[in-house]
Amino acid sequence: MYIFAGDQLLCARLRPANQDAAAGSVEEVSRIVAQVRQRWPKTRIVLRADSGFCREELMAWCEQNQVDYLFGLARNQRLSRIIGAPMQQARVLHGSTGKAARVFAEFSYKTRKSWSRPRRVVAKAEYLDKGENPRFVVTSLSPELWSAQDLYEKFYCARGEMENRIKEQMCLFADRLSTDEMKGNQLRLYFSALAYTLMEALRRLALKGTEWAQAQVDTIRLKLLKIGAVVRVSVRRVLLQFSSAYPCKDLFAQAFHALRC
Repeated sequence: MYIFAGDQLLCARLRPANQDAAAGSVEEVSRIVAQVRQRWPKTRIVLRADSGFCREELMAWCEQNQVDYLFGLARNQRLSRIIGAPMQQARVLHGSTGKAARVFAEFSYKTRKSWSRPRRVVAKAEYLDKGENPRFVVTSLSPELWSAQDLYEKFYCARGEMENRIKEQMCLFADRLSTDEMKGNQLRLYFSALAYTLMEALRRLALKGTEWAQAQVDTIRLKLLKIGAVVRVSVRRVLLQFSSAYPCKDLFAQAFHALRC
């Protein structure tokens, strides 16, 4: 389980695979929210996640602790019937334009058993060349703050950027979890998370304003750090000698001086 705030990694927790996708999320979120509010008590917190975390326990905790949420909601037959009219509009629009068509709708929805209360659901009724492509999200955010279309397109879809942050963990060997004990693998995951934290700080502090300010950590590791040098040690100093042919030497020097300052 990974939890990010922008580029900042807040949680990297290894869990058994034989349990629900959202298992342990309330404990992790409550710990992080308490720490954030201790430092920034007036900060508004919004939790955004895919449908694997759309669980009554987590949504109820958010509602009880003044934390807003926006979660994906897995489709089912009831939801598909509810958006029948918007989907028909999208189908007609697609037929007249020949292009992908989207119609947004929102409604109050409650599951028959698992949810304790009705909640706001936003639906994207989309029709593509290959057919219907409906999507649903559930949220505590009000329509006054976020209209249905903006909520989905501008806020929820931005969650895809977090997928890039998870991919960066793989570039730092977060998938090398091959010990025979859970605690050993968790320690390896912590090492990978620490490496990412250092790389993110390098990107944020040393590479700000450069062409690599938004580079993925694998690019930084391979081009800025994984380079050859001659190390000469004397009584008074340690001297690093880099090749004059190193193509990124100016950027390396700029990052070095930025960190020194």
